[in-house]
Amino acid sequence: MSYPTLSSPEEKLAAAKERLRIPTVTVICGSTRFMDQMADADRQLTWAGHIVVRPGCDMKTPHPLWADEVEAEAGKARLDDLHRAKIRLADEVLVVGDYVGDSTRAEIAYARELGKPVRFTHPEVDPDNPAA
Repeated sequence: MSYPTLSSPEEKLAAAKERLRIPTVTVICGSTRFMDQMADADRQLTWAGHIVVRPGCDMKTPHPLWADEVEAEAGKARLDDLHRAKIRLADEVLVVGDYVGDSTRAEIAYARELGKPVRFTHPEVDPDNPAA
């Protein structure tokens, strides 16, 4: 007697998105120094019919939410976890900017581990590009 194979959570999510006719979900990654370029990419992708998620906090810019050093450190960890959740939710990743730091490099590696397609506004910064 054969048993049906159980779907993974990723397969269930993909099937649900298809049944609900959810458009392509694109997560934008990159240094927050590129927030303006991220907003431009968001606008273009949204216009093209994508659902876009991207960093919502630029901790390089002073703000009362992260003015306290201890809370800022805890907040940074929460934001990193949240962005990894955005990557899990997304169908694809767009890396914005002509620089890739340690955090973005880790996000790219995480997305690729999950099998997510990763695109770059500046392909030369792809850490897996031999020419980079």
